[in-house]
Order: sequence, then C-alpha cells, then structure tokens
Amino acid sequence: MRVAYLGPAGTFTEEALRASAPAGVEELPYTSVYEAVMAVQNGEVERAVVPIENSIEGSVNATLDALAGEASQVRIAGELVLTIEHCLVARGPLELGEITRVVSHPQATAQCAAFLRDQLPQAERITVASTAEAVRTVADADESWAALGSRLAASLYGCRVLAEGVEDHPHNQTRFVWLAHQSALPPLPGGQPLKTSIAFSGFNDDSPGALVSILSELSDRGINLSKIESRPRRVQLGHYIIFADLDGGLDDPAVADGLAAVSGKVRELRVLGSYPAAKGSG
Repeated sequence: MRVAYLGPAGTFTEEALRASAPAGVEELPYTSVYEAVMAVQNGEVERAVVPIENSIEGSVNATLDALAGEASQVRIAGELVLTIEHCLVARGPLELGEITRVVSHPQATAQCAAFLRDQLPQAERITVASTAEAVRTVADADESWAALGSRLAASLYGCRVLAEGVEDHPHNQTRFVWLAHQSALPPLPGGQPLKTSIAFSGFNDDSPGALVSILSELSDRGINLSKIESRPRRVQLGHYIIFADLDGGLDDPAVADGLAAVSGKVRELRVLGSYPAAKGSG
C-alpha cells in the first residue's frame, strides 16, 4: 500500500504514519498537505496521512480546505493523536544569542511563540512547508540559523539539538487523519466508538437561527457534536462552510437520519468520513 505524507523525511506526520501504519507500506513524501490529499484523489496512492488539528493552534486549514474542496472523492478513514515535542535544532553548537534566523512550519512557530519571543528576540522568523524541511534547510546552510523540528529530523539530517521541549504548552498534541478514496474505504469496525466528520454550506447565513435550526436536527436525535467551526466559502464576507465532528458512525440510524435531515436544509452537505475515534481526540 502506497501512503502519501507531508514530507520530507523526519516530519511529525511521518512519525504519525509510522506509529499507526500496518507493516509493509510504501511511504511517499509530498511537499504540501494539499498535494498529499490530492494524491489520493488522483489515484497516485491508496492512502495519505495529514495533520488536521492541533491542541494549541487549532485546525490545519490546508487539510480542511482540500477535503471540502477539490478532494471530493477523498474520505477520512481513521485518526490518531500524537504528542508533539519541538526541538530547537542547529547545524552545530550555537549559543542562543548567536542565532540570527529561525526556520520552521507556521504551526510549529506559533506553538513555540513564547519561547521565540523570550529566548530568541533577535532572530528572524522564516516559514517553510514542514518542520523537516526547516531542519534540512538549516543543515545545508553555513549560517547561524536554527530550526524548530523533531529529534528524528535532527538525527536524519546530522544536526544538533540545542534545546528540547520548547513548545509553549506541555500538552501539545496534533490529531492526524488517514485518508482513503471513497471507492476503497475499509469497513467500519464493530465494538468501538465511531466518529463522523461533515462539512456543509448554503443555508441562508443571514437568517437568524438558521444554523441552530440545522444543528437541532442532530441534537434532537441525541447526537453529540465534539467539534464545530467555520471556514470562509470564498465567495464573499459572511458566508461560511461549517465543519463538524459527530459522535457515532454512519451505520447508526440516528446519525444517518440526522444527516438526511441536515441535507434537506443546506445546499451542500459532504460527509468527510466515518471512522474509529482515537482516544483523546475529543
């Protein structure tokens, strides 16, 4: 089985893949979340692993936008939660005061904002596509640069860990999802909690109580929402796509009936996936 992930080698996404993959998979790194998701859509791979939510910085918008947009045939087939520990990594020994630039992914930079502000106020912040790409950039540069990345990436690219655990909050966790083409979804397992993720839009956003009316189709059937948020529809201000996670699978009659009722009140409802709920995922 070919599995796409946000590369290069040494990302936290690769760690999540390795922590949950069956034996014998072929790991294929992609340069962005969007490309990894679309690799499933286009049949280049059978599965993909991408981040979808962080306990500090919230949702990974690139994943949500792809799943609700162009990746119309891609579904969430599973999830896992990984504890994230960021390291400050450099090519060789450096004092913190000598560092002129810190390179990392925007989520990692935000998750370490207080450390950067307090310990490296002089350092320029540079954004790259992944934490592993940040470490690789620093490894290749003969400059007083540092990266925020994993210990795995530091080892892979021959770098030194200057400080570890530099994230601002000790309970820093990221939720990752396994993606599959809708034509090749695994069967839902029995005997364990399930979760269903949806996205909907086109429900007369300007009307008072419109969203409450839609959500009541779920609450009236005893369906709990473990997450809800909005993203712009990219048409004009004030119009949104609503993303929600529901407790229960599509094989639950209440969930199926509730979603059928929601579908009758919106212009578009997309079921992003029904899958086993990971422990600690909300």
